[in-house]
Amino acid sequence: MAHSSLVTIEPPRFDRPEVEVRASTKRKKTGAAHWSGSRIVVQIPARLRGKERSRFVDELVERLLTQRPQNAAGDASLEERARDLAQMYLDGVRAESVRWVANQRQRWASCSPSSREIRVSSRLRQCPAWVIDAVLVHELAHLLEADHSAAFYELANRHPRQSDCAMFLDGFALGLGLRIEDADVDVDVESDVVD
Repeated sequence: MAHSSLVTIEPPRFDRPEVEVRASTKRKKTGAAHWSGSRIVVQIPARLRGKERSRFVDELVERLLTQRPQNAAGDASLEERARDLAQMYLDGVRAESVRWVANQRQRWASCSPSSREIRVSSRLRQCPAWVIDAVLVHELAHLLEADHSAAFYELANRHPRQSDCAMFLDGFALGLGLRIEDADVDVDVESDVVD
């Protein structure tokens, strides 16, 4: 009996990279997912169709992203990196917490100056380390200057690749088919009072 395989490519989205789906007649019940460069390869039973197929693929992709994202640094590593960057560029300013979050759909990261919390979109796990560093410095600068004033940009631009980062993220969003209205909308000000 001959075994066949059908390969389809799902383009990258804001919340995940490109996914190559290999539907195989050899697979009867189980599926698998693994990284291949910057792409996720998912192997599924060929019998799956429609919504069942989509759910199966989504579950395998989510499990892979959750278990071992491409940038596997967890919250503790992200927070440690933010401390190092704060020492290098912003006179050691301290955030109360720095962590990855999956619920940011309209921005790359956010800072709440009053609670001193920084949240970084898990979508950025796919990006090079220097991009994440520039985003962290941008958010850390909000702990010193809450708005996007000239004083803020003087601080944020101490990271030498802020301009490159902005260009990279514009291209990244374009490549994912996203429309980001204003990349600088990243400060939570609902309950913040800036002295």
